[in-house]
Amino acid sequence: MRGEGRKKQKKKQKKEKMIEVKRVVEEWKIWDEKEKVAKSEAEARKLVPEKSHRWIKVFSKKQSERMST
Repeated sequence: MRGEGRKKQKKKQKKEKMIEVKRVVEEWKIWDEKEKVAKSEAEARKLVPEKSHRWIKVFSKKQSERMST
């Protein structure tokens, strides 16, 4: 009985560690994506004329992300 309890506890700890690792990986992916968006928006600001900056988010999107006309 004692051995089974320890095995379950170790298995639970291992599962909790894996969940934590997955959560950290997701946070890094989100952070990387936000960083890419910020860089693309900064690049778009350089390329787009000042009078069109109110639509800057459209210019910073990839072609596949834009709404088709």
